Amino acid sequence: MRAPLPHAAQPQAVRAPRQAGSHRQAAACQRTPGGTAQRGAVGWLILATLAGASAATVLNAPAQWWVEPLARVSSGRLVLVNAHGTVWQGQGGLVFTGGDGSQDRTALPGNVTWQLRPAWSQQAAAPANAAGVPPVAATTSLSTAPPEHTAGPGLALTVHAACCMQSPLTVWWAPGWGQHTLHVAAHQSTWPAALLSGLGTPWNTLQLQAGLTLATTGLDLQVQGNRWRGKGAATLDVLDASSRLSTVKPMGSYRLTWQWPLATPGDTTTAADPTLTLQTLQGALRLNGSGQWVAGRLRFEGTAEAASGREEALTNLMNLLGRRQGTRTLIKIG
Repeated sequence: MRAPLPHAAQPQAVRAPRQAGSHRQAAACQRTPGGTAQRGAVGWLILATLAGASAATVLNAPAQWWVEPLARVSSGRLVLVNAHGTVWQGQGGLVFTGGDGSQDRTALPGNVTWQLRPAWSQQAAAPANAAGVPPVAATTSLSTAPPEHTAGPGLALTVHAACCMQSPLTVWWAPGWGQHTLHVAAHQSTWPAALLSGLGTPWNTLQLQAGLTLATTGLDLQVQGNRWRGKGAATLDVLDASSRLSTVKPMGSYRLTWQWPLATPGDTTTAADPTLTLQTLQGALRLNGSGQWVAGRLRFEGTAEAASGREEALTNLMNLLGRRQGTRTLIKIG
């Protein structure tokens, strides 16, 4: 026969279930509707705090955020220095370099200022002049067809370099599903050719001196992955050019035209593979040629010839430009 438990041990066997029951009652109390609502309110408060912190970070993002994207887009040839302000509005210096490892550097005189803001359309993005009309390039007669996409949520970037621009350059960007749209507003600016020496070879050898006038009546670009399509044109006039490789000063004036061809008059569709043409406006060194971008690479062929009586003075420069063929130099890129 089993011996009975001591009297003192019996109450402990009875109290254990009561303690477990009390824990279940406490847990049930915590699961009341009031407790759930309290935890939900705390969760929303945390989310709101995180969203506010994220918005504050974006709105107050420092101007230095532009440094890496600019270097990446330019393959390291444009460097933003001494940037201050925010990504939305700020200023800084611009340095031209030959890329990673290059010792060549030239700085743009003065600072570059920028403003980034939301804009629903290209028209809203373009700054107006004193008459309320967007600026139009005056040195080119090239015209473009109406853009395909003129409205939609986007961002307008306005850039101004006091040394070289009479009016700011405005670029409107509109994101899309797998495709982005860029519109460059009509613009004209003049730059010193000495800046090119900072880009390294062959510019550091040429030591080109000239006035560079960049003009466009507007460009529309569509970007899908690594593919670019567009319409419009831009010209670069190289005026009264001279080089340390030649005693002829100036050697001449030239025009580069970058253009997406239109299939038919009035055609508003974008085209791939823009063309590049080079022509001589006047001078002793005659440069002419044409080319096209194919799969993102430039293929260009041209010639260089010296005017009668200037052959000897231009020999060194013509030897650098390409392969000699009699009195001419054959220029080939790509």
